Amino acid sequence: MVEKFVGTWKMISSENFDDYMKAIGVGFATRQVGNRTKPNLVVTVDDQGIVCMKSQSTFKTTEIKFKLNEPFEETTADDRKTRKCIMGDVVAVRMYVKEA
Repeated sequence: MVEKFVGTWKMISSENFDDYMKAIGVGFATRQVGNRTKPNLVVTVDDQGIVCMKSQSTFKTTEIKFKLNEPFEETTADDRKTRKCIMGDVVAVRMYVKEA
């Protein structure tokens, strides 16, 4: 199923991302940069079913690798290690369109 998402995705809009970053403890200066960044998202999957999601921007490139339905650790763009993120009722929406 993840194969449908493989490819490069261009962000076209971002809503409530500042509130999301506040909820996970991102500092003011980093939030200002994060709010102005429009990363591309590159999704790949290897032969073992490892999904790689790479967020690429002029500010920073981050990458997470995981298997579906298995817990994994992520290093955030501000270099914090996370395993689970609970944000209460904060909802952030980032819209992407798949590039041809």
